[in-house]
Amino acid sequence: MKRANIYMYDNLAGVLTEDDEGYHFKYNDDYLENENSEPISLTLPLTQSKYDSKVLFPFFDGLIPEGWLLDIAEKNWKIDNRDRMGILLVTCKDCIGAVSVQPID
Repeated sequence: MKRANIYMYDNLAGVLTEDDEGYHFKYNDDYLENENSEPISLTLPLTQSKYDSKVLFPFFDGLIPEGWLLDIAEKNWKIDNRDRMGILLVTCKDCIGAVSVQPID
């Protein structure tokens, strides 16, 4: 199982998980209680319910680099290009924009 804390503007927004059943995203309760909280994506509106998907959510997949930058990441970290969660965990710790991904060991 692979897990990551998802931050929005340095605030813990939720946890993204990959397991044998697919991908899951759940907003953090403290994040939901803050009246200034924003959804990390329009496709993942604020809710207490868990989101489930058989494929990596398009928002998170869109954070992954493409082209020559993806090639470098795959070679340097020896990651299979089909391991989208693995690539996300190593390449999106410091993304451009409001969202960042921090692996949970």
